[in-house]
Amino acid sequence: MRLVLASASPRRADLLRAAGFAFVVRPASIDESATPHESAAALVQRLAAAKAAAVAIADPLDVVIGADTVVVLDGRILGKPRDDGDATAMLERLSGRGHEVLTGVAVRQGGRAIVSVEETRVYFAPLRADEIAWYVASGEPRDKAGAYGIQGLASRFVERIEGSHANVVGLPVAAVQRALKSLGIAPFGSSG
Repeated sequence: MRLVLASASPRRADLLRAAGFAFVVRPASIDESATPHESAAALVQRLAAAKAAAVAIADPLDVVIGADTVVVLDGRILGKPRDDGDATAMLERLSGRGHEVLTGVAVRQGGRAIVSVEETRVYFAPLRADEIAWYVASGEPRDKAGAYGIQGLASRFVERIEGSHANVVGLPVAAVQRALKSLGIAPFGSSG
């Protein structure tokens, strides 16, 4: 029995590693499109569960973690930007405002699964056009939901958060631990 992370995200792997989990990475390949009228919470739960299920097929004894994260502003989902112009527009909208970050987490072994959603509120400082241009030029926003990474250069824009920092990075590790306990699975530890 192995712990498997169904994600290619180096940030998710870093969070699990920092928490002392021993795991292997096996990214899932699924359609991540939202369905019409699907809420952000329903979307991240559905995608996290689908990622875990897709990877769990390989070995039903494996314990598989799937996750999906979105940024929500004014009830609208801000996914990964299509290009630098889209990243600029997202950051302009986030400037000086609060928004939600939702991560769906699925922990699955065989036919058993625990699926949850974690929410964190993030407050951005007002951003000047030159700050946004500098950040977009760094390239960091390109593969991030909401066009920013709280663990990187954009940390200078975040005034405060309410909730889990790890959730904003992309994997609320405490939710993974709770799911493992609920499934009666012993911890997967590493020695360093």
